[in-house]
This record gives sequence, structure tokens and C-alpha cells, in this order.
Amino acid sequence: MIIQRAIQVGCGIVAVGAAIAALGAGAVHAQDNASWMRFNGQPVDRVASQDHDRSFVREWEANPPRGYPTLSRANIAATRAAIAHYEKVVQQGGWPVVPEVELQAGSNHRAVAALSERLTLSGDLKDGGGGDYFDNGLERAVKRFQASNGLTPTGIVDKRTLAALNVTAQARLKQLKVNLGRLQSLVAQAGKKYVIVNIPAQQIEAVEGDRVVSRHAGVVGKIDRPTPVLTSSVHELNFNPVWRLPPTVINKDLIPKGREMASGKIDVLSKFKIDAYDGAGRKVDPTKVNWKSGQPMGLTFSQQPGPDNPLGFVKINFHNGHSVYLHDTPSDRLFGRNFRAASSGCVRVQDVETLAAWLLAGNDGWSRGRVVGLKETRERLDVKLKKPVPLHMVYVTAWATEDGIVQFRRDLYRRDGVEVSASTY
Repeated sequence: MIIQRAIQVGCGIVAVGAAIAALGAGAVHAQDNASWMRFNGQPVDRVASQDHDRSFVREWEANPPRGYPTLSRANIAATRAAIAHYEKVVQQGGWPVVPEVELQAGSNHRAVAALSERLTLSGDLKDGGGGDYFDNGLERAVKRFQASNGLTPTGIVDKRTLAALNVTAQARLKQLKVNLGRLQSLVAQAGKKYVIVNIPAQQIEAVEGDRVVSRHAGVVGKIDRPTPVLTSSVHELNFNPVWRLPPTVINKDLIPKGREMASGKIDVLSKFKIDAYDGAGRKVDPTKVNWKSGQPMGLTFSQQPGPDNPLGFVKINFHNGHSVYLHDTPSDRLFGRNFRAASSGCVRVQDVETLAAWLLAGNDGWSRGRVVGLKETRERLDVKLKKPVPLHMVYVTAWATEDGIVQFRRDLYRRDGVEVSASTY
């Protein structure tokens, strides 16, 4: 079913500011099982060190490996096994603090011994190294740790990796226990085909038959404008949509920016091609808006489709009480970063064309090529899905997958009730 000329309502982005395998017995990661995480067809722990430049980081972050579904039923038993292992680590006193010094393959420093012990206890290093020399085996262990902690697997122990390493075993154990409850509830309602947005992981999965069809980097809500946890169903896609600015963006972004630019005699509305309307729906002359008064509070604002529209070329709708949605973006630079909490609550999706085509697979005549064609022609088109696809926006920071790998992500919005260090790397 196709509906023409729908106006979009909701949140937006700031356009104006622009094995532990079989863990129960205390086993560790199945390090030689390379299926869990690959980059360009290679096991992540085998990627050559010379690839660890900025382009590698951008490529890894923007194009995450498919991996295993976060909400797989197999993850329940795996997470319980991880809890059993971490309980033993905590009972034995946890792991050592790794000194704050940058390390990489070839380094010779007393901190290397602490790093080796830390990674041995978490199961990332199979044969505990010891000594002060950072060898290739330790580099591979660092890469595995980074990839399973939501960091780019460079093999270099930088400040962010050090911060993640030094989250205590007690905190990680608590995260696993808290998230086991979340997983048990979510897995029961996941379904056979669904979309999941794991907010702290800043990623989106399209899942069908307990297999990740595609995984996408996402930009989620800022710390002070968090993306909500919710369950709904995707029912409609808007191609080349009009963006109606929500109150949060108007109050926190547009009006402050309007005042700032007005002091320099620049009109924010003309600059960003935003239209203003009064209470009667009449278009207001942008030069007549007094940004220093309360007048803007009584206006509504929208932006027509185009290259500057922050929704990009497609908006993915699902019913919810938070006025949030998934969408494209005209700027993809944030997808290449590790920290992507930068929106006003909605979720921007990398390679949204692939996700849109998958969602529309149940509608006759739709393919990725047709989706891309709409991006090129900028045709306004709203399409209802013949069969809505369940969507889960979840907050899962700790879980284990069927291969025994224990995954951790930042406690982005501090909801796990653990030490602050779990949220700041």
C-alpha cells in the first residue's frame, strides 16, 4: 500500500548544529574458533598490524561483522556459563589493574605482565604469557578482547582499551547477572524475524531464523537525550521525507542556534532551509522571526526533502510514545567512530538501503535496487509493509554467544548499577 505526501513527526538530529566456551567448568575462550568475528574474511585476531590505521578503524566501526544474534536463545545458557566463570574469578580476587601506559607488539615494559594476567583470567589469552615482552600471541589476545568489548581490534593497548581492561571483575559479573534477566525476557518475545537496536552497542541487527542477515553501525541518543527502550513493529517506510522538528530539537538546538546566528546577522532558517509556520499553519517570513523573544516557541518548523534533510532519504516508522524512529543521514562520518551517542534519541542507520530492502522483502516489486533508485531520484513515497516486522530497542551491555565468547559494551546510560568505569571508555 502506498500513501503519498505524508508529513513526518518526531525526533530528529541536530541539523542546525549539524569462550569462555563451556564456561561452567572454568574453561576460557575457544580462541582458535575464528567464526565468531571476522574482518574482510579474516579472523579478527589474524588481521595484520599494518592495517591498524585510521582507515581500518573507520571501516571496522562502520561495517561491523555479522556475528551471532544478541537475542538468540542459545545465549541464555552461554551467559549463565559466563556468570559461573566470572564468579570464580571474583572469588579468587579478581584481576590486576593494568598500569596506564600505552602498549603494543614489541613493547618491553613491566605493565605487560599485568596485561597478560588480566587477559588470561578473562579467557582472551590462552597460554598465560608472563614477562615484560609484548609478543604476537599477546597482540592477538588484545584484539580478541577489544572486539568482544565493543572496541576496534587494533591490538594496541590505548587509553580506551586500558579503561575497559580495568573495569573490575566484580562489575563485569554484576553486568552479566543484570543482563541475563534482560535477555531472558527479550528472547521470549523476539520472534523469527525482527530488528533489534542494541543501544549501548550502538548497532542494529536484522535477524531472521536466528541468523543475523545484516548488522549496521548506528548513532543513538546522547547521554542527556537517551534512545528509549521499547518494543514495537516497523509498519511503514517514508522515502525522501519531510522533517518536522520536534520540541527537543527546537528548544535545545534551533532556538539557541538562531540566537547565536542572529547576532551575526545570519538567518538560521534560510541557512538550513527550514520553514516556519504559525499556529494557523501559515508560512512565516524567516526574517520576521525574533529569536531573542518567545515568538519561536509558538511556531512549528519543518524541512523539505533534500541533501540537507537530517533524515536522509528514508525514515523507518514504528508506533511508539517517544516519537522516535530509525533513519538515514546525509552525513556518515559518525559511523566510522567508536563512540556514537550523538542523536536526539532517534537512531541513524549505516547502510540503511540494505535494511530497508530487507524490511520490504514481503512487499511485491521491492529490491535493494529499487530502494537505491529512490535515493537517486528523491521521489517522495510512503510505503506500508504488507506484514509489520517486530522491532526491539534494547539495553544489553553483557552477554555470551553460542561460541562461548563473552561480550561487554559500555553502560552508556549508567543503567546497570555498576561502577562508573563501565560507562566511560
